[in-house]
Amino acid sequence: MHITWIDWVIVVASILICFVPALFLAKRSSSSTAEFFASGRSVPWWLAGLSMVATTFSSDTPNWVTEQVRKYGVAGNWQWWAFVLTGVATVFFFARLWRRSGVMTDLEFYEHRYSGTAASLVRGFRAVYLGFFFNCFIMGMVTLAACKIANILFGMPAWQTIVVCGVLNVVFAAHSGLWGVLVIDMIQFFIKMTAVFAAAWFSLVEVGERLVGKGAGGWAGLKALVEKLSTQQVVTTAGVPVMSASDGKGQPILDMLPNFTMSELALMIFILPIAISWWANWYPGAEPGGGSYIAQRMLASKSEKDSLGGTLFFNIAHYVLRPWPWIITALCSIIVYPDLASIKAAFPTADPTLIGHDSAFPAMLMFLPVGFVGLMIGGLIAANSSTILTHLNWGSSYLVHDFYRRFINKDATEGHYINVGRLSTVGLYVFAAVLSLFMTSAQQAFEVLLSIGAGTGLIYIARWFWWRVSAWCEIVAMVMSLLTSLAVPLLMPDTDFATRTIVQVSITTLAWLITAYVGPETDRATLIAFYRKVKPVGPGWTDIRAEAGVTDAEVAQENRIGSAFVGWIAGCVLIWASLFAIGNFLYAPGDPQRLPMAWVLTAVTLVSGYILLKVTQQLWADSTASQEREEAKKV
Repeated sequence: MHITWIDWVIVVASILICFVPALFLAKRSSSSTAEFFASGRSVPWWLAGLSMVATTFSSDTPNWVTEQVRKYGVAGNWQWWAFVLTGVATVFFFARLWRRSGVMTDLEFYEHRYSGTAASLVRGFRAVYLGFFFNCFIMGMVTLAACKIANILFGMPAWQTIVVCGVLNVVFAAHSGLWGVLVIDMIQFFIKMTAVFAAAWFSLVEVGERLVGKGAGGWAGLKALVEKLSTQQVVTTAGVPVMSASDGKGQPILDMLPNFTMSELALMIFILPIAISWWANWYPGAEPGGGSYIAQRMLASKSEKDSLGGTLFFNIAHYVLRPWPWIITALCSIIVYPDLASIKAAFPTADPTLIGHDSAFPAMLMFLPVGFVGLMIGGLIAANSSTILTHLNWGSSYLVHDFYRRFINKDATEGHYINVGRLSTVGLYVFAAVLSLFMTSAQQAFEVLLSIGAGTGLIYIARWFWWRVSAWCEIVAMVMSLLTSLAVPLLMPDTDFATRTIVQVSITTLAWLITAYVGPETDRATLIAFYRKVKPVGPGWTDIRAEAGVTDAEVAQENRIGSAFVGWIAGCVLIWASLFAIGNFLYAPGDPQRLPMAWVLTAVTLVSGYILLKVTQQLWADSTASQEREEAKKV
């Protein structure tokens, strides 16, 4: 890629705009671990929401989306669109419960919800398992994507990319704490969104010139793109996608639903995610019941209202605002680079081991004009940093607060724990960088993460609604999910990923359910104290609720479970309807038959949006009243 001095000025300006404000937050973050890891529990909803969106928009995200579109068509995105169910459930059922718990990290929750040695064991184990191993694996995915992008665009070897990203991210994560991460995320969100819209537009310009002629422009390119791909299908065999004319036996590239006559494909990209994965699999950013850095933002929010509002904003922005620029760029890449050989031919000096279908996204960035090149580089740096910074702070909070402070050194000063947190950020990045060198593609890493967490998701929902869920249930679930992720592929080598996942989920879920009935129970006093503080709803707490002296009317008022269900359904409908309305409007210039469906989906969006607004207003009012009652009790 040819980079002019104008581009370099824009890159430097983007970095300074993102990172300089965070420098002034070091003093505030250094005052205590609560400030360093939870921003003093004073984050407004809009900042929490923007930070969640920025974090989940990492440098590997557009690469992964591009790979799915090239292999399975637009419908391949159902592998993550299905998690709308998880995200909106977190908004209406769990965000307020997390905020009421008052813990600093979601792992501290274990010793409030469970009792005895098992509670301490599961907290300490998950602090290392998630904060170190799982967290580093995720950062390795993001770093791998950065290496692929830098290799395609600049010919940089992986080690140089790792060093550059490491210096930038580690310094700021260690210096500014969560306050710095939140401010950086807020600014980076707008830079990243501007950059990906530019990438989509200039990709359409390139397609227009190839399919229509010189000077055709982006709108002509969009029309020609849709006309060209409307008659095309993709058939993926052994991971190799082949484009051909539509004959009903493949997956139409532009369709937003899978071809259900292709049972194996439909099972993997739609049926499994929409029926099982959203509640059964633990995946960072879309955890059943809430967790990881999403829980960190909810716990850092200044009120239940802000926790709910921030999480709702995150889900709408995550699933509605962001996907189509990536998808359009991915569709354009099919025209420009129809196979891997064409990517390799266009970038002969790139490392062939790093080139895959996820390389098509950075390959499309070659068509950006002067000025936008700098904006895109700044956007890619922002995409990498927003995710890495969050994971460094989140992982460090686990290692320091839930492991080191809890089990190794309980009586040190706040300054000592903050310094340990800063040292841990360095160690986390170094390990993640090394791990990235052994990965090959975003899809491979995505499947590994889903596999390791298969079957554990339901327990993270059930523990809020059923007193019999114990720490031993969680230990059994984690052990079984790990063992089955290793054993099932060995015992069923000829089965597909979806079938193996179903088997894993079944075994793990059955194992922890048996443990709930025959294993040791949580101490009664712990359950009563937890219930009085959090007041979860449901028949699973009937006996505990009576012993805690909490009335059914009080629980109903605190939770509004009927309104929450309406909000959940309305929120999911709003997100999917608006997402597909946008898609049909984009397709309409090249396929006018899509326009009526676009308007129908728009009407559905407006109706569901009105219902969602009314429900949210009611829950916000309830949260405000609840907070006022608690403050009155303290007085």
